[in-house]
Amino acid sequence: MSLRLKRIGSLALLMVFILILLSANYNCAIAQEKDGKTTPKKEKSVTPLVTFVEIGSVNCIPCRAMQPIMKAVEEEFGEQVKVVFHDVWTPKGKMDAAKYNIRVIPTQVFLDKDGEEYFRHEGYYPKADVVKVLKMQGVK
Repeated sequence: MSLRLKRIGSLALLMVFILILLSANYNCAIAQEKDGKTTPKKEKSVTPLVTFVEIGSVNCIPCRAMQPIMKAVEEEFGEQVKVVFHDVWTPKGKMDAAKYNIRVIPTQVFLDKDGEEYFRHEGYYPKADVVKVLKMQGVK
């Protein structure tokens, strides 16, 4: 029994040591940022050509079918397209649905680089059709 207690004590001591090291590294990084000695890389701000707004719900079958399409669009077009999802069955999502005058879900709203709506579709929308709408604004 005492061997078991020694092992548990050793393990606890090792965990405390690791936490102290992690804490020291974290505090050091914060101190460097405050002193201005380290400058984080500035990410360049790129304005997307299109904002693809998907309004639906995670509990809706056609809406869930749109999830892989949204992910594929994000991966394929990168910074050219901003993909946004609003779940209408949440308090914030209900406000977003009202903002876009949603009648059915899923609904896809496409905004140009100035934030103006240039296309809308209600229901499931295949990826090939989504891509055609994106290319209307010069997405490559």
